[in-house]
Amino acid sequence: MKRLLLVVFLAGCAAQTPHPEHETGSIVGEVGDPRNRARLHTELASLYFSNGNMAVALEELRAAAEADSSYAPVHGMFGLVYMRLNENGRAEESFERALRLSPNDADINHNYGWFLCQTGREPASIKYFLHAIRNPLYPAPWRSYSAAGQCTLKMNRTKDAEAFFERALKLEPDEPASLLQLGQIRYRQGNIGEARKLVARHNKLVNPSAESLWLALRIERRLGERLQEQAFANQLRRRYPASEEFYALQRGLYD
Repeated sequence: MKRLLLVVFLAGCAAQTPHPEHETGSIVGEVGDPRNRARLHTELASLYFSNGNMAVALEELRAAAEADSSYAPVHGMFGLVYMRLNENGRAEESFERALRLSPNDADINHNYGWFLCQTGREPASIKYFLHAIRNPLYPAPWRSYSAAGQCTLKMNRTKDAEAFFERALKLEPDEPASLLQLGQIRYRQGNIGEARKLVARHNKLVNPSAESLWLALRIERRLGERLQEQAFANQLRRRYPASEEFYALQRGLYD
């Protein structure tokens, strides 16, 4: 079955436009058993969520729940939408209901772990990431290793975070968040050459962020490569003039 739930901190999903024949709450020619209708409405909700249309996503999810309230991905998707809307009480209730219905669902475990991490409960989040990883049918365990690394960093457990990022990259060498965060760790460790390789790979895979440009700039500064340093400074100024990183650059706060 197509996986529906999305990763909220790692890369955003590709924008998709729902089918033009669809109208909120109904599907033209809608047929099938209640579970299939719930699945279809949840898939549509996922597309609207990826496009940033939370209102219609919620309407689709209500239609899905009306068709089959025991379909766990409906409630997991509700959790993501409410999380995006900063309705944390409803988000938590939805994630917990989804897990009661399907306790071993890797996507739901991952997303609930990320929710806990983003709401100041980093220690509690790790067990959900690890539970997701232990599911042998989980197609993207590197996502959860990367998320666990990011949440572990927030607890100032750098060594454990390093191990999580390394595991993520062993499974998926092009996992952007792990490349950047491991690059940050290598920079702080003084392994400038490895840090340079990691951030360069990250910046080739995705549009450079203020964080990744700032890291690349400081690496080139450490290496004495003034032309490259200036090139990254120009990109940072052009792309992210309101960022904390550009503020630090203006004041010479490199480390």
